[in-house]
Amino acid sequence: MIDKAHAANMQSILSQIRAFESQVKSLSTSENSPIDGGTQALTPASKTGFGEMVKGAVNSVSDLQNSAEAMATAFEQGKDVPLTDVMLAMQKSSMAFEATLQIRNKVMRAYEDIKNMPV
Repeated sequence: MIDKAHAANMQSILSQIRAFESQVKSLSTSENSPIDGGTQALTPASKTGFGEMVKGAVNSVSDLQNSAEAMATAFEQGKDVPLTDVMLAMQKSSMAFEATLQIRNKVMRAYEDIKNMPV
C-alpha cells in the first residue's frame, strides 16, 4: 500500500544513505586519511576548525527543525502537504536533535574526564 510519492521518498533517503556511505569509504581510502595514517598535508579546502564543524552541525539541525515546523504549520492550515511528509520531517529533526544532544553529552563527559585527570 505504498504509493508512488512514498516510494520516491524512500528511494531518496536510500540514495542519500548510499551517497554518504560512499563519501565515508572514499575518505577512509584516501591518502590524506587519518584512518590509514596518511602523512600528506591537508588541502586548504579541507581545513576546518572544530568550532566551524560544530556550528555547521547545529545549523543543520536548526534548518531541519525549521523545515519540519513550516511543514507542520502548512499542514495545519490545510495546504496540500501530505501528513507522511510532515511526520518524516518531524522524525528527521527529532533524530538529528537527539544525535546532537548525545554528542554534546559525550564531549562534556570527555572534558570532565580530562579535567579530573591527575597531572
